[in-house]
Amino acid sequence: MIALDPLIFRELPVIRQIILDETWLEAERRGCGVSSSDRVVRENVCLVVLRIGEQLRESTQRALAFAPVMIPHPAEPEAA
Repeated sequence: MIALDPLIFRELPVIRQIILDETWLEAERRGCGVSSSDRVVRENVCLVVLRIGEQLRESTQRALAFAPVMIPHPAEPEAA
């Protein structure tokens, strides 16, 4: 089983925004609508993520370090 990295889930909103931005930029370049799955859009998204990946990971780790710790609520006793 692959262990899930909790940082990935916190990075996803930033990556979604990069996809939206790159899709919009490519549509502006072409002068028509473009899908987010377009080859050029995907390539540009990869380039951006590779360029900012280290900074994104560091900022996410800092945010997670200062996030409040969630304490699980104890189970309520069953009624007799």
